[in-house]
Amino acid sequence: MRDDSVPLGEEDLSDWHNALRAQFPIITGHSELAYLDSAATAQKPQAVLDVVQDYLTTSNANAGRGTYPWANRTTGLIEETRERVRTFLDDPDPAGSTVHFVSGTTEGLRTVALDWLTRELADGDEIVVPFADHEANVSPWLEAVESLARQGTRVTVREMPYQSSSGDYDTEKLRELVSPRTRFVAVTHVHHVYGGDMNVHRVRRAVGPDVVICLDAAQSVGHLPVSMRALDVDFAVFSGHKALALPGSGAVWARGVRGAPLTPRGWSGTPNTVGIASLGAALGWLERAGPERIERWTVDLAARLTDGLSRLAAFDVLGCQLSLARDSSVQRRHGIVTFRHRDIDSVDLGFILFSHGFMVRTDGLCQGRAGEKRTSVRVSLHAYNSRQEVNRLLDVLTGLA
Repeated sequence: MRDDSVPLGEEDLSDWHNALRAQFPIITGHSELAYLDSAATAQKPQAVLDVVQDYLTTSNANAGRGTYPWANRTTGLIEETRERVRTFLDDPDPAGSTVHFVSGTTEGLRTVALDWLTRELADGDEIVVPFADHEANVSPWLEAVESLARQGTRVTVREMPYQSSSGDYDTEKLRELVSPRTRFVAVTHVHHVYGGDMNVHRVRRAVGPDVVICLDAAQSVGHLPVSMRALDVDFAVFSGHKALALPGSGAVWARGVRGAPLTPRGWSGTPNTVGIASLGAALGWLERAGPERIERWTVDLAARLTDGLSRLAAFDVLGCQLSLARDSSVQRRHGIVTFRHRDIDSVDLGFILFSHGFMVRTDGLCQGRAGEKRTSVRVSLHAYNSRQEVNRLLDVLTGLA
């Protein structure tokens, strides 16, 4: 029998987890299934569902376009959610930052690329793009460069260097790559395939104090503490649906310390008011649950899984090979474990796992051109997942080894 004990020196989070898991109706209502695809979209706690229901049945209205109470309440709710985003992200200067609501990370990054970056770059400038990260953090920057090229402005795209051993950014090579014409660097907080914290604070030290950094925080907001104060980036973009809110919600946090403030182009139409309401509720729920505890729980679950997989010769775990053992002192995976079976196709393995009640992601995982060339199986965990689910998954995988 596997050891279900909590790592020594850490608080026993079992009771916390049990109380938290009970707040997700879709999880408790399908106890025969294990949802292991939270990196694609997270499930919603009852508190978020209640806020959505209350808003739609008591005060649904447009924002900034009426003087009656429902409209005023909606306008206030949007502004309250802006402030909640700032607080949740540990904004070092709330008075100097802006929060723009978007449909998700992809739209948010394109907003930064097309509505800000294209205005800031000049002929001969350079940008750094992480081609092994999610395609959403690659294509917008190339689109911006192509748009500028059509206007006669030439911008050089440099490829972010990676460490071959861990998949982390190679900040020493990045330091050598940066030139006086480097204006912008795109980075990811937690990698959507390998699950590693990409050590963005080291990127700031590597590129210096003047280069603008845009952070893709899709896999970190809602999964671990995220501090703009500590990371010293200029933009942070995340999706609400990965952070327990409704699909179609998300935000761009921006500050104009290095460059002009972000001003999205075009007419501002009706916002996704119910999505914004759900986002505010989700961030409130996460604050109460404790991002530090969520991080500890999901990191431990991922370590249990990698430790078990490392003992099965039929499986290859992607990412850093030094962090597979549960007692490894190397940085752990943040709730994301991606692997392949040496003989069973990943898509076929996904069907096999669902026949045993496990819902996982099985495809190319939307990685950029420098990423993995073969499909794989991704298990992504959240606070509502249990040790028992990981143990059961390992039992099934052991039977396939």
